[in-house]
Amino acid sequence: MKKSILIVEDDINLNTLYKEILELQGFEVEIAENGKEGVEKFVQTKPSLVIMDGEMPILNGYDAFKQIKAIDKDANVVIITGFSELEIKNQEAIKEGLIKVISKPITLKQIGELAKKYTEIQVK
Repeated sequence: MKKSILIVEDDINLNTLYKEILELQGFEVEIAENGKEGVEKFVQTKPSLVIMDGEMPILNGYDAFKQIKAIDKDANVVIITGFSELEIKNQEAIKEGLIKVISKPITLKQIGELAKKYTEIQVK
């Protein structure tokens, strides 16, 4: 059984790149372009892991994370952010169950390692 991952990122090029890399490693991947769409896709697909950008239009990653945790307290969510000034927000989210905050830029290897670690699947 393949493990599923939801990528929530407003940069469609990154969405596509992450999706292709993770699919090559054996994961089923859904993408969303903002936090609101991410929450909706989470409800529909119940992924093993959500990897999302912290700052997006419509609904940012932190607020989307809170909504996802309200739906499923055991959800695995990782936020990728390019904004170091959000340190307090990051710490608060970790206290609320966020499993990890990663600073951009993130490598393709790191994406694969995250997927492997938090979905318990062997990366090829």
